[in-house]
Amino acid sequence: MRPAPTILHLDMDAFYASAEQAAKPSLRGKAVVVGGLGPRGVVATASYEARVLGVHSAMPTAQARRLAPNAAYLVPRFSLYRSVSEQVMELLGRLSPLVEPLSLDEAFVDLEAGGVADDTASARRTGERLRTAIREVTGLSGSVGLAGSKMLAKIASEQAKPDGLVLIEPGTERELLAPLSVRTLPGVGPATGDHLRRAGMTTVHDLAEAGEAELVRLVGKAHGHGLYRMALGLDDRPVVAERDAKSVSVEDTFDVDLHDRVRVRAEVERLAVRCVERLRSADRSGRTVVLKVRRYDFSTLTRSETLRGPTDDPTVVREAAARLLEAVDTTGGVRLLGVGVTGLADFTQEDLFAQAADARELAARAETPEKPVADESGRPVDEEPARDSAEQLAARRWPAGHDVRHTVHGHGWVQGSGVGRVTVRFEEPGGPVGRVVTFRIDDPELSPADPLPLVRDPVDYSSWPASLPKSRSGPVSAAGGESRP
Repeated sequence: MRPAPTILHLDMDAFYASAEQAAKPSLRGKAVVVGGLGPRGVVATASYEARVLGVHSAMPTAQARRLAPNAAYLVPRFSLYRSVSEQVMELLGRLSPLVEPLSLDEAFVDLEAGGVADDTASARRTGERLRTAIREVTGLSGSVGLAGSKMLAKIASEQAKPDGLVLIEPGTERELLAPLSVRTLPGVGPATGDHLRRAGMTTVHDLAEAGEAELVRLVGKAHGHGLYRMALGLDDRPVVAERDAKSVSVEDTFDVDLHDRVRVRAEVERLAVRCVERLRSADRSGRTVVLKVRRYDFSTLTRSETLRGPTDDPTVVREAAARLLEAVDTTGGVRLLGVGVTGLADFTQEDLFAQAADARELAARAETPEKPVADESGRPVDEEPARDSAEQLAARRWPAGHDVRHTVHGHGWVQGSGVGRVTVRFEEPGGPVGRVVTFRIDDPELSPADPLPLVRDPVDYSSWPASLPKSRSGPVSAAGGESRP
């Protein structure tokens, strides 16, 4: 525990949904749900307007539609979210060399290591200035928690939501934690929480009063010891700058179980290509290919194959994933498929297997007539015609919420598609609410487009945080003090 609240936790507010509202003027102040839109889709993020209606992340989209039938349901645009995340992480990196990202929208920062804060007053000023900088650069809001430990900083940022700052003074931890639910503590999920509840422990105060020996008896030595320390507010974990990814993977859940073995293989090969694209975007390679199959009865199988050396060759990964599929029984149907690569490295090796695969592919092309191997969305073409309906094809080509450009009307986004039509609203971030126009799904003047920046002319923070005050002067706020705009 530190004697000053110099560990900062930033959590962007309803990140995906807020980014969509900022990008689409017509959705400002309205319920927005981002996630999978099929029958088996799951909510990734819901705007605060949707949360008021009971929608939350990890909820089935079908249930969300019943709770909020008039909300805007959008397919995620990860290229936009990654771009905004990079802007935020760059700001955090200017504060300190010790930044520990937890996800695209969440990170810990050691302010003391960056020399920008060494007491309560300077920590608060830094936190407030960070929130201002994030809004000016990205147009979005983030909530900030400040404390003497990572655990408490994260709890503080949760209390600060939405769009606020909460600072916990060192020395007040137990008082603040006492009335909180045991579920507030890291590592206490639904099962552990229910187990503790049956033992009569529902608050953090109950855990502290029970004592370490009782907690060890209830949940085991390692977990019990950790729970007791957290109940006392003790957390010595440092902010770790390097959180190296251990794997890269992609997966899809299908609206209808796949029964056709040829279709299953085609989907595995498509996922393998997507996985390699993600691998290459991170400038990495991997040695072990992993296949994940969830069958009709929810049983999940994983199979893996370790190559002779790390690779980022799509042919190698695709063929390895296909071989792994041969050892999996898909009788009865498949509801989810995933392909991943582990054993990551920063380099690739020449692989004789890849060269042989490329040679076989070239030879096969020379002996067979030329034919397309993938459609315009990147989906492999099977020997048999695709069984997807026209509606499914339209939804895949024109995902709800994704960007488009029309040669006459300019930039817009897809509101929906069906019956051979796609409806587009033409508007841009920072502009007025745009008009809606409907086109045929094969209109030659309409094409997919890249997302536009949320802020056209962001404030220049290249010299930041040199201007931040670092003195110890200034009032000291009370424990749990909160500051909101």
